[in-house]
Amino acid sequence: MLIRPLLLDEAERLLPLLHQVHALHVAHQPERYPPLPAEEETLAWLTGWLHGKAMHTLVAETNGTLCGYAIYEIEHRPAIPVRHAETRGMLHHISVDAHHRRQGIGRALIAAMKTQLAKDGIKIIATTYASFNDASAQLMAQAGLVPKTVYAEWRA
Repeated sequence: MLIRPLLLDEAERLLPLLHQVHALHVAHQPERYPPLPAEEETLAWLTGWLHGKAMHTLVAETNGTLCGYAIYEIEHRPAIPVRHAETRGMLHHISVDAHHRRQGIGRALIAAMKTQLAKDGIKIIATTYASFNDASAQLMAQAGLVPKTVYAEWRA
């Protein structure tokens, strides 16, 4: 397995994996997550998002097949009276193809992200994951990410 940065013109290769992870969210929380729009619109959004100045994407490939990705952003958070300043890697998305799960790909992507961040002196990684997603909770725990804040919401 090869883990490498996504090239800027490769965003379309992420779409099948994006569909997989997003479908899971739509199935469990349809009040929060709408179905993805048409492929062209989804690709336009994804491409724009990935081209953001602080955005980074790592992909995992096996024999030329994309089997996973991790999208993260470097966030610089200034100090405020109730919180210290910090620079962190915010893991926004991680997806591993259903046929390639339970092979350590997610852990490898997070480890590669940690390595890249460490090169820039960044020692903090943050993420969010849905409360229904036991697989994500397990992956994050295995990667050493410990829950620090509980997010709750009410919807009328």
